[in-house]
Amino acid sequence: MFENVYDKFKLHFYQETFARFQNREASLTTVEAFAMEAIHALGSPTVHEFANFMRISSSNAAYKIGSLIRKGYVEKVQSESDGREYHLRPTQKYLDYYSISSHYIHDVMERIRERFSDEDLAKFGEMLSVMSDELMPEVAVPAAGTNA
Repeated sequence: MFENVYDKFKLHFYQETFARFQNREASLTTVEAFAMEAIHALGSPTVHEFANFMRISSSNAAYKIGSLIRKGYVEKVQSESDGREYHLRPTQKYLDYYSISSHYIHDVMERIRERFSDEDLAKFGEMLSVMSDELMPEVAVPAAGTNA
């Protein structure tokens, strides 16, 4: 059942993405879209943190990041604590693109809140927390600003 729900979230995202781009060429390649989703989920990683997380070389990561900067989807922001370090931050252009899926997640969560009791919602929240914190150790998301 979880796979079915996950597939529906993905399919909704694909429907909306294709509908928005049917009359113009999408400016993000599939790999770039995946890279941007990772940068967004990692919470402003450095290029090094992004490379480590994605298991690619720093030079390969720098190349991909350069393309995303040129297309206007990500920017490098100098660290306040260490001026030698730069963090990757999605731009408003990307956040507008990303909102395709985040709006749908919000809509589904509102429907869940309307449909289920507070007790059921608490249990659902607990189950999601256990899934994220304990049952998915392969996807350890580093805290922003730390080395992966």
